[in-house]
Amino acid sequence: MKDQTVDVIVLGAGIVGVSAAYAARQRGLAVVLVDRREPGSETSYGNAGILSSGSILPLNKPSLWSALPSYLTNRHAALRWDPGWAMANIDWIVRFLANAAPSRVKPRATALHGLIGESLKLHREWIVKADAAQRIRETGWLKAWRSDALAAAKEEQTFLAEYGIASEVLDRQAISALEPNIVPLYKVGLLHTQTASVDSPGAVVKAYAKMFASSGGEVRQSDIKAITPDGERWRAVLADGAISAHHVVVALGPWSADLLRPLGYRVPLAFERGYHREFMPNPARSLQRPIHDAEGSFLMTPMEQGIRVTSGVELTARDAPSSFAQLDQVVAVARSVVEFGDAVGEPWRGARPTLPDSLPVIGPAPRHSGLWLAFGNQHIGFTTGPATGAAIAAMITGTPPPFDVSAFSPSRYL
Repeated sequence: MKDQTVDVIVLGAGIVGVSAAYAARQRGLAVVLVDRREPGSETSYGNAGILSSGSILPLNKPSLWSALPSYLTNRHAALRWDPGWAMANIDWIVRFLANAAPSRVKPRATALHGLIGESLKLHREWIVKADAAQRIRETGWLKAWRSDALAAAKEEQTFLAEYGIASEVLDRQAISALEPNIVPLYKVGLLHTQTASVDSPGAVVKAYAKMFASSGGEVRQSDIKAITPDGERWRAVLADGAISAHHVVVALGPWSADLLRPLGYRVPLAFERGYHREFMPNPARSLQRPIHDAEGSFLMTPMEQGIRVTSGVELTARDAPSSFAQLDQVVAVARSVVEFGDAVGEPWRGARPTLPDSLPVIGPAPRHSGLWLAFGNQHIGFTTGPATGAAIAAMITGTPPPFDVSAFSPSRYL
């Protein structure tokens, strides 16, 4: 059978891949979006659904050094790690920690601020176009401390203000006024006022994919076996056939490195695994917005199916067996804050793809024309997906991206 022929193949139907496919289709290109599962069914499904204006500081920031001793116990809710994985990936760990230097803060924050700002504009535009505007809440999100952390809250507020990001420091009374249905445990809060959230990130990604299909794009569900250069084109080999195109976009999140290895690329990608579980809410005592318990190292957020409680980071192999110790630890603490009932469904696990500098790769592969890379968006993939995709589509058509992409160049690692 003759290969299907299009302008662009996008591999991966998470928020980044769907965004790249839709943005390319908006530019008049013939696009096929391919994934083994339905759009929004992997990492893009399991996040906290926050469209975060203030997530410009990666986890590997200077304060990480003071937290390391508590993490080494391997009992902290914020971080669990597999010793065998750590020994095998010591190079990645060293590079990750090296990026926690003070001199590395502002360049990365500036880069992420540009990426996030453009993404939030697109999210707010696309969610209306996709007929999913009922899913977005413009209520901000709250970071809260049980201790007297006023100095820490003000320091974070000052840092965000340098980038024009608004926030409000709250005391216990103000937090209770904002969230009257939670137990008044928190002494200090920082409300990110320019942040939105959605009640189902997976459903939003599916709505964007449907919008892409309605615009003339094709969504194809199939296992992706390989990509190979074919003259001036690329050939994507699928379980049920092959597709030929001038451009191929690799947006497979934590699976991206596997596909690129046969082409000679050794991507230093690690997997910050995370878990969530949803619980039956008490309609009379509902949450109004996502809340990040700073000392408890978890996030709880109102979702379509109930209260979603998300865990911290687990550093281990992408496909290692699940360990629910972190999740069980934080669920017990979350119950002390907000009332919720039995679990709705099974625990969920995902793998957040992270490069040593906590910045994604967005741009052309350095040694292959027509090969585009868009992955590594760590904890903020749902927030940053639209602009990541829009930048790739712009570069494919030879036009300037809508923000400065220089910090995200794949050539910094490849």
